[in-house]
Amino acid sequence: MAKTASVHFSCSECGYSTGRWLGRCPSCASFGTLTEEAPPAATRLAEAKPLLRLADVEVEDAERIPTGVPELDRVLGGGLVPASLVLVGGEPGVGKSTLLLMALAAISRDRRALLVTGEESTAQVKLRAARLGGAEQVEILAETNLETVCATLERERPDVCVIDSIQTLYSAEIGSAPGSVTQVREAAAKLLRVGKESGVALFLVGHVTKDGSVAGPRVLEHLVDCVLQFEGDRYHAHRVLRAAKNRFGSTNELGVFEMTGAGLQGVPDPSAVFGQSDGEVGAAVACALEGTRPLLLEIQSLVSPTDLAMPRRVATGVDPKRLSMIVAVLSRHAGFSLGAADVFVNVAGGVRIDEPGADLAIALAIGSAARGAPLRPGMASFGEIGLTGRLRPAAQAERRAQECAKLGLNAVLVPVGTEAQAKIELVQADTLLHAVSAALVKAKMQAA
Repeated sequence: MAKTASVHFSCSECGYSTGRWLGRCPSCASFGTLTEEAPPAATRLAEAKPLLRLADVEVEDAERIPTGVPELDRVLGGGLVPASLVLVGGEPGVGKSTLLLMALAAISRDRRALLVTGEESTAQVKLRAARLGGAEQVEILAETNLETVCATLERERPDVCVIDSIQTLYSAEIGSAPGSVTQVREAAAKLLRVGKESGVALFLVGHVTKDGSVAGPRVLEHLVDCVLQFEGDRYHAHRVLRAAKNRFGSTNELGVFEMTGAGLQGVPDPSAVFGQSDGEVGAAVACALEGTRPLLLEIQSLVSPTDLAMPRRVATGVDPKRLSMIVAVLSRHAGFSLGAADVFVNVAGGVRIDEPGADLAIALAIGSAARGAPLRPGMASFGEIGLTGRLRPAAQAERRAQECAKLGLNAVLVPVGTEAQAKIELVQADTLLHAVSAALVKAKMQAA
């Protein structure tokens, strides 16, 4: 009697595999996530292949494919690399499908562009394309079967293909439901092989979990060449595109879009949008650096007395640990009494700041809110704050100062030792205490 293949179960959350069903996954402690899967097919022993030296490998210089969306090209590093795999993740409704349909419409003018849709019908896609305009030459395939999609790509060989979304594809060879860890892993692996062998550049649209990470196994992000995160609130107009991984370019570039009635429009000068301040109490303008792009951002702060035993330090768009450090330095070295006050900090426009050059602007916004005094009108700032209260120069000061001058600001507050040739007044300070004294309007300063 032939031996029957054993059945195994895999967790849809973490990919843990076991030979029997369990109500709770031993690996991630999730309930009801173990699903039955068919055993893998038997494989025959593979033959060894000859080895090559890197010096003997022939490389053809392939030009990048422009997507027709300048902000997307900026984040990708200058365009789409042929035969690459790009994963685009984001919250529902943020505009992932709209952005990629706009890119396909521009690419289809001189190249073949294919959209594989598993979430919408062809009629729904056509209605959205009619609103955006210019997508008449985009080819479309409404299919969720992985084998059919791969066979179509191998036969048609388009230059660029968008899979919307990777979680809707399923393989008949695997017993789990579409969107499970095993199905997503299998779909990504097969699409990777087909894309590399057929020379098709692939965009994979990925869903995200509640914490904002791409749904599915972590191996999905390791397989692809580039991981793009599309961020923003669906109830606000502006969106931010950044690269979490990029094998062919920098991960520090930032793309800014505005959602309009005609689709997503790139914002070539985001400083004019995010860096507006009307001299309000608790508001400061920071000149941050995202990749090679300087950005003027408005930092907002609120300092309020609290009855709680542990005052709150709430940060939106700023690292909470860095906020706690800045508050501690303000209390210890700048004479602010913040131990009995809640401190709230927000970056206007939904942008996130990760670089230390924005420390000084955050501290000035908190100092302005604590003393009830606005900052000097038309002043921006950048610089890193040390635990001793001294200021350290930020990188690429020249580009930051030029951005401030271009936006018509009067002065920029910088640490001592900062050198810049821009046509703008440089106000230098060596410590945080001196910076607060130079930035706040003295006529309205009150005791901390």
